[in-house]
Amino acid sequence: MPGSRGFRGWLAAAAAAAVLVGLAVVSLPEQRSSERVQQAVGPAGNAAAPESREAAVRAVLDQRAQAVRQRDEAAFLASVDPAAPAEFREGQRRLYRNLAMVPFAAWDYRVDGRSVVDVPETAGAAETWSPRVSLRYALHGVDSAPTTRGLGYVFVRRGADWYLAADEVPDEPARRTWRGPWDFSELHPVATRSGLVIGHRENRAQTERVAAHLDEAVAEVNRVWGVRWPQRVGVLLPESPQELSELVGPEFSVDGIAAVAIADRVDHAQRRVEGQRVVLNPRTAQRLSESSLRSVLVHEVTHIAARPDTVDGSPMWLLEGFADYVGYRDNPGSGAHLAPDLARQVRISGPPGALPDDGDFHSAGRNLDLAYQQSWSFVDYLAQRFGPERVVQLYRRIAATGDADEVETALREVLGTDRGRLLADWGAALEREFG
Repeated sequence: MPGSRGFRGWLAAAAAAAVLVGLAVVSLPEQRSSERVQQAVGPAGNAAAPESREAAVRAVLDQRAQAVRQRDEAAFLASVDPAAPAEFREGQRRLYRNLAMVPFAAWDYRVDGRSVVDVPETAGAAETWSPRVSLRYALHGVDSAPTTRGLGYVFVRRGADWYLAADEVPDEPARRTWRGPWDFSELHPVATRSGLVIGHRENRAQTERVAAHLDEAVAEVNRVWGVRWPQRVGVLLPESPQELSELVGPEFSVDGIAAVAIADRVDHAQRRVEGQRVVLNPRTAQRLSESSLRSVLVHEVTHIAARPDTVDGSPMWLLEGFADYVGYRDNPGSGAHLAPDLARQVRISGPPGALPDDGDFHSAGRNLDLAYQQSWSFVDYLAQRFGPERVVQLYRRIAATGDADEVETALREVLGTDRGRLLADWGAALEREFG
């Protein structure tokens, strides 16, 4: 990040869109009105019966899945329509070779022939069909449970055989295909004790640099949060703004993102999280010093560790302040270095009279930076006064409910004081430091 904003504003643009900044949950698209339910009718002309058509397409997908798991390029490519454009067939070859580089614990497809969209007939094909298809996959050494993403596949029948003819349905939101890092250029995955970093040949050096920090980032989170989480992290390092946007979702403005922790689904009752990833913006990450990159990773890994205990509606000053506290805990920088806008505020107008509200994290520029700096400073003050263990207890208590009224109760019961007294004491500490 340029200028005095330094490396603290890594989520500047993301904050304007995410429910939980740096901890986004990516929702899969619901069925749209253009998607229709397939009626179970018998054969008509050359049309295959719905049951046999779905079974045939399922067999094609099973063949592709088995080919990925068994590293069988010929079998994978045999599922592709031989009459498809050369560009698509070559793209499928590149896709397979990328997939063959990734250690998957699971890779399979599901098809729902009752839910289809209308697509143009393919020239020379007896039938063209686009049922609902989903990919179910898990990264080995990262995911404790598979995650599921939607695919906009189009299949054709030529004679008695079915093939994949396209992997997207243009102008059809109900059939938008999710793209993983393997859908882009040649991959460069790096496994560590604590997880997996997936980058590309073009940013190989940056990928290995991130991987060199991952194990220590997880260890640093463990020292504060504890070890009651899987302690396995998947990090994605896209090579282009297009790939970054695909991975984090179209609602994010990728220009201002340095890193964000995402998840596909969260079940708090079962403490089950699917598809958790840290996604780094390589253009920003490459400008960070080693200590700054490490702080960014620790910040995002903190979100990963705390996600099962964090419900939507939790105050963002706590979520982001705590992640910043863990990220900067061992950073040698002074308070004025880590929070220059807060130091300026104290010198000009005195200490803040309130904690940032969630709307402050939906701003931009210095206002957003100030919200982060205030939140970090307040949580850091609590940790110094009450100890990290009490701060973790406070986080778990507040973040588990998403109830604003619980904040006051938790402050009294966990810390033995109230918000007003804490703000006054924090403000006095800020005046001693920055005044």
